Amino acid sequence: MNDTLLHASPVPVRAWAAIFALGISAFSIVTSELAPVGMLSALAKDLHQTESGAGLVVTIYGWVGALTALVAGAMPARIPRKALLVGLMLILAFSCLATTLSHSMTLFMIARMAGAIAHGTFWAFIGVVAAQIVPVEKLGVATAIVFSGVSAASVIGVPLSSLLADIAGWRSAFTAISLLSLLTASILFWTLPRLAAPVSVRLTLYYGIFKKPVLIALYAATACIISAHFAAFTYLEPLLIKTQGVPPTSISALLLASGLSGLMGNIIAGKLIDRYIKALIITSLILSAVALGALGVGNAAPHSLWLTGMLLAIWGASMAVIFVGLQTWLLRCAGDGAQPASAIYVAIFNAAIGTGALVGGRVIAVTGLQSIALFAAGTLLCSIIIVSMLKKPAH
Repeated sequence: MNDTLLHASPVPVRAWAAIFALGISAFSIVTSELAPVGMLSALAKDLHQTESGAGLVVTIYGWVGALTALVAGAMPARIPRKALLVGLMLILAFSCLATTLSHSMTLFMIARMAGAIAHGTFWAFIGVVAAQIVPVEKLGVATAIVFSGVSAASVIGVPLSSLLADIAGWRSAFTAISLLSLLTASILFWTLPRLAAPVSVRLTLYYGIFKKPVLIALYAATACIISAHFAAFTYLEPLLIKTQGVPPTSISALLLASGLSGLMGNIIAGKLIDRYIKALIITSLILSAVALGALGVGNAAPHSLWLTGMLLAIWGASMAVIFVGLQTWLLRCAGDGAQPASAIYVAIFNAAIGTGALVGGRVIAVTGLQSIALFAAGTLLCSIIIVSMLKKPAH
């Protein structure tokens, strides 16, 4: 993030250190969540599943995370938020360690569910916590920093997990993620300030949220966009190998290119999202759809490795902008209902991840890998209709 921007801000240095610590936490959480994407074939082989069957790992993870996020929104105010966030990272570490000891699909799923619980709870609070640390005029920048952990997970976490899985097996990759989660818990403990617990959430607040048309529309757009994205992204490894003719040894490099572009998308979002939020999201949706559509026609005329990397870069950068934009838009519109609104948002987000993986697996089973990219592109284009109807939030 631009040093000039940070020094010009009245926000204390410790507050920015805490925001960056939350970004590291997001990196750990998302690396654990998306690690199966870069090793889906190895998981399927070792757990005696088809590729679409192994994709259910992502589906169950997303649905458990969604339910947890929804319940977490009503968590009692007396639970210290700092201790909660540190504890969640410890749960994630335990989940990844248990995953390495699994030798059947059932045990693997159970171990992953513990991580999904930590995941859903983390994202239910992260937006509200960021809003407590920095003033509202810096919320867009703070959100971009936190979400840069998501992009960094794509840049470093997922490609490195894929590389470790190729070299030493997928169990070694999850062992590394477990150690990373332990380190992250320590960093949070030392940098996160004492946070005032928000007022306990009443069910009437949830009812009030669903009376706001703008929030309903944001939830609908999120469901469409995230489902479409993960319908294709979950099966990215077999998609690239079987439709684009990408050598398996090049998958990690392509995931790295996609992640680097996502990080660039976060930088763009941090600089422009506060002023051009609607235009950025719509433009990003169009670019994502075009990139996915081009990947979907690769079976007829496979692209060069360079062009495939460019398409993944466009897709990755665009989705990073969309992630930051939707979260920022929601927090600006939610007002005093930020905590329950964020909990519902995260629940929908995670449910959409699981649903996208499930739908993607069904589409692949019926029509083949090539069609999944075209399906995702079409769904992203349809979501533009919803976003275009939204009123731009106040700056």
